[in-house]
Amino acid sequence: MSLKAGVVVFPGSNCDRDLAVALRRAGADVTMIWHKETELPAGLDLVGVPGGFSFGDYLRCGAIAARAPIMRAVVDFVHAGGYGLGVCNGFQVLIETGLLPGALMRNAGLRFVCAPVGLEVATTDSAFTRAYARGERLEIPIAHHDGNYFADPETLAALADQDRIALRYTENPNGSAADIAGILSENRRVLGLMPHPERAVDPAHGGADGARMFAGLVAALSGEAVRA
Repeated sequence: MSLKAGVVVFPGSNCDRDLAVALRRAGADVTMIWHKETELPAGLDLVGVPGGFSFGDYLRCGAIAARAPIMRAVVDFVHAGGYGLGVCNGFQVLIETGLLPGALMRNAGLRFVCAPVGLEVATTDSAFTRAYARGERLEIPIAHHDGNYFADPETLAALADQDRIALRYTENPNGSAADIAGILSENRRVLGLMPHPERAVDPAHGGADGARMFAGLVAALSGEAVRA
């Protein structure tokens, strides 16, 4: 039984096709979902919120997209037990909806950064990171201006104590607290990350370290569907 995924598309999304291609390469059945829709397709296992510049990043990155009609359905979907993945601008959107804690601020250097970066897998206790080894080093590209993760000390402590930091930068490119590159929700069913694993799924990309994230995710969720 294959994973059924939906990828939300906003005005200004520019990684929606990349995310869909990465999921399809891993064996998922993918549907593109326009932001003005009010309901998700039936039977989805996962909703992906892609990178880009939704609504031109006006007001605050992800703030307008988080209030799009489809995001009400995404929040309900996650609260009902569905899985969610937010990449770069998608991470910003998920934070704005309240599905993930913290904030993403301007990079410490106040410049847009677009480059491959080193990452360390901080936990394998999630469907998103199960295909890696704890402590494994990866190289995946980033492309953001507002990727500086911030949270109050209590939230940072909770993320660490609950093993919800999914990925850390090996050399911090943006000033993120505790070198955080990606975090998990309390129920571990939502991942938000600034690096772009969908841009690292083929050797032609310069590296394929992101491919195992999608392969592991599809295998994990398809397995859950079979067991159910």
